[in-house]
Amino acid sequence: MHNAIRSLAAAVVTFAAASAHAAPAPEFAGIDNWINSAPLSMQQLRGKVVLVDFWTYDCINCQHVLPYVKGWHDKYKDQGLVVVGVHTPEYGFERNLNNLKTAVQRNAITFPVAQDNRYATWTAYNNQFWPAFYLVDKKGDVVYTHFGEGDYAQTEATIRKLLAQR
Repeated sequence: MHNAIRSLAAAVVTFAAASAHAAPAPEFAGIDNWINSAPLSMQQLRGKVVLVDFWTYDCINCQHVLPYVKGWHDKYKDQGLVVVGVHTPEYGFERNLNNLKTAVQRNAITFPVAQDNRYATWTAYNNQFWPAFYLVDKKGDVVYTHFGEGDYAQTEATIRKLLAQR
């Protein structure tokens, strides 16, 4: 509960800040392994809308948002959305690649998952929460952030808006 409240407060502050100023999306850094994909880079994804989803498989809040993330992936992947799940572990057992692969399979995750055991991408994004969404526009700028659960309609509306931009 404490994490949910902290995440909600951070989401309000960060959303306001992110909405006012777009910033270049950091590259995926220090990724130990990629699941469901060859290694990706932000440079390579230029021209696409990218949802960077920081999560960890044992986080209940991450489990609650997963159906939405999977739904957005399924609904918008053919329109130019790329979802990248950046798995940054909270607990030691979550660092194990086989455990992560089992969780990806168990949850029927088909989008790319980057294993960020060293928190390098997490740190590059200055992230502090699970789950955390960063929407990157076609020019490669982070234009929307959300931490924690909720605001699904707003997040999806932002995805649609970004996909419609030229």
